[in-house]
Amino acid sequence: MEHLLEEHGVKPTPNRLLVARALSGAGRPLSLMELEARLETIDKSNIFRALMAFREAHLVHVLEDSGDGVRYELCHSHHEDHDDDVHVHFYCVKCHKTYCLEDIPVPPVTVPEGYDAESVSYLLKGTCPDCR
Repeated sequence: MEHLLEEHGVKPTPNRLLVARALSGAGRPLSLMELEARLETIDKSNIFRALMAFREAHLVHVLEDSGDGVRYELCHSHHEDHDDDVHVHFYCVKCHKTYCLEDIPVPPVTVPEGYDAESVSYLLKGTCPDCR
């Protein structure tokens, strides 16, 4: 995990390593509240600071899923100018969890002249297999 942080120019402090490991081990994007519940030894402000450092270094994807705010997942892309880790997400309207559908790429979208897209998000909403 230290190597991934260093590749993105993030100093691997103990708190940052714990946050990165929690994101990596979750298998799905997590909200700040979910991270706080998993990381009982770190307070919310330290988790938030780690996430902001990750965000500035393009080490996390930030997802808005209509749930309880935003969710974070590690970005495994190694290109500064192109994110090759973009995929579809699924938000369950019953359990309010967001899942990565990594085998489904986000379809390319052409924006009209004059627009400059900086990121893309593709979110499906419905019921997950556990809640069905």
